[in-house]
Amino acid sequence: MELDWLKVTPRGLFCVPGDFWIDPTGAVPRAIITHGHGDHARAGHARVLATKETLAIMRRRMGEEAGGTLETMAYGETRDIGGVAVRLVPAGHILGSAQVVLEHGGTRVVVSGDYKRRPDPTCPPFEPVPCDIFVTEATFGLPVFRHPDDAGEIDRLLHSVTLFPERCHLVGVYALGKCQRVLALLRRQGYEEPVFLHGALAGMVELYEQCGVPLGPVLPATGVARQELQGKIVLAPPGAANEPWARRLPDPVVAMASGWMRVKQRAKQRGVELPLVISDHADWDELLQTIREVAPNEIWVTHGAEDALVRQAGLMGFAARPLSLAGYDAEEE
Repeated sequence: MELDWLKVTPRGLFCVPGDFWIDPTGAVPRAIITHGHGDHARAGHARVLATKETLAIMRRRMGEEAGGTLETMAYGETRDIGGVAVRLVPAGHILGSAQVVLEHGGTRVVVSGDYKRRPDPTCPPFEPVPCDIFVTEATFGLPVFRHPDDAGEIDRLLHSVTLFPERCHLVGVYALGKCQRVLALLRRQGYEEPVFLHGALAGMVELYEQCGVPLGPVLPATGVARQELQGKIVLAPPGAANEPWARRLPDPVVAMASGWMRVKQRAKQRGVELPLVISDHADWDELLQTIREVAPNEIWVTHGAEDALVRQAGLMGFAARPLSLAGYDAEEE
């Protein structure tokens, strides 16, 4: 299905009558941003429309470079922009993440941004919206990616903490989304001890708390005596185990929380002793589930295993094509 009002450009998807881009890869006059990760929310736009949480994240990350004019839009609110009805609905990816629903000329397009289908204590759940065209991510768009139960992965971490009380557990997490989700999942599984944080994670944890997401007691990992970290959980950016900062930790069990930990070779390359398959993206089965629920006339697939998902969608009876948009990072998940 060809649309004369929604175009693929070098900077991403452009809505012609609304004169705005969705998650553009460079500075533009007007942008709608699906969520706060750096490959979707970039600096320098003249005007930005997003949820209040996404704008708060952008302000924290970018300061004045977040945008010239920042416009807040609530979930479910509809706004007319150049004759296009625009609505944001939850994507379930991270705090503030949204799908962009566009209606114009009798056609409804849903741009998913990044999304997941698992319950997440830190953000509203994904909301399927039936549409004519569904623009979906495909980060884990291969059959090998079937994520296990989140609670089971957290239980594996807690079991390891019990087995090795003389060691600390150093868990690699991305600063935005994964860190806060792991904290929330630990609390949901009954872990009430303080969790120690690398300094690079503290700002976003504070922001989540300010936005009303309780994450339990956290403490800075810097300046703590080595013996005080025995039997404790320390969260840090991926790769921190290889930095001089980690040398003061008591014989750390190196873990990492990521959907990529399903691939054993990736875990081995990163020196991960305890891989935790916890993802903020839909896995293969959930991508297919979403396609069935949304039931579009056509699927546009972007950033990820595009060809595999396009082929599978075709086998399911859906017209599909890859968008081949550049500039989106499949690693920071």
